Amino acid sequence: MGYSENTTGLVLAMVSSLFIGTSFILKKKGLKRAAAAGTRAGVGGYTYLLEPLWWAGMITMIVGEVSNFVAYIYAPAVLVTPLGALSIIISAVLAHFMLRERLQLLGVVGCILCIVGSVVIVIHAPQEHMPTSIQEIWILAIQPAFVIYVAATISIVAALMFHYEPRYGQTNMLIYLGICSLIGALTVVSIKAIGIAIKLTLEGISQIAYPQTWFFLAVAVICVITQLNYLNRALDTFNAAIVSPLYYVMFTTLTIIASAIMFKDWAGQDASSIVSEICGFITVLSGTILLHLTREQEPANPPGNISWYDGEDIKVMEDGHYIMLNDSNYFR
Repeated sequence: MGYSENTTGLVLAMVSSLFIGTSFILKKKGLKRAAAAGTRAGVGGYTYLLEPLWWAGMITMIVGEVSNFVAYIYAPAVLVTPLGALSIIISAVLAHFMLRERLQLLGVVGCILCIVGSVVIVIHAPQEHMPTSIQEIWILAIQPAFVIYVAATISIVAALMFHYEPRYGQTNMLIYLGICSLIGALTVVSIKAIGIAIKLTLEGISQIAYPQTWFFLAVAVICVITQLNYLNRALDTFNAAIVSPLYYVMFTTLTIIASAIMFKDWAGQDASSIVSEICGFITVLSGTILLHLTREQEPANPPGNISWYDGEDIKVMEDGHYIMLNDSNYFR
């Protein structure tokens, strides 16, 4: 690979990080404007879909993701992937100045630790085998180890969605980010399968007739919609300077794990790389703790109560908790 190609890949990767980091801030500002005009995304509202600034953030993120995808054509993954951490710095700096979400000194250190640890993990991640057909990918997807991983992921996501999110979603960002990251890992492996199918089709080996191609496409669409929904809730509820690095760390870690299980990336891994990856995880954990300890708390809900009638009882949300009242004690 020539020098010019590597330079092109490097520039594209940096542009990608700039756009993705900026998209967090644009979407956050759009969510704030939408919340002032209607129901917040953090409590299930979708008025942000009518906010142009939020769509500007979405378009910016899409441009960044496309740039990142093209960067892999010109430069090796070991060069492109770690540069994704630059989006964390960009979003944190922009949040500090544009959203007035103060990032303290220890928070900056924590952010740096998260970046360094994530870069170490990615650099020392083992090389993966690139499948040559959609059937080969399907065989990898139905192997027992990955089936168990998918079952565990779906179970955890279901528990987070239906049990923990209604109770703790407004006070613990790890609920939303856990859902985003777990689903995001499945999104990556599905999109990779689709990408390989498209590449093979363009090369003259059509993969369109295979049902596995459409299955992976359906999974990718469902996962992307779910991922964006809960990421919007996290951005609307918590500090963007904290959401961005935590989401990056969790998403990157779970994606590496999912890819390693499905594509057997860990086979033949040497001891030096394993130790380096463990050190990377410890560094990320340290940075995450610092970010949690130094983040500025935002109010979980706007002042006042929200009440509605479901046909049987009147329900009121006070301080993030749901209270059910009957007609006799509602007017008190």
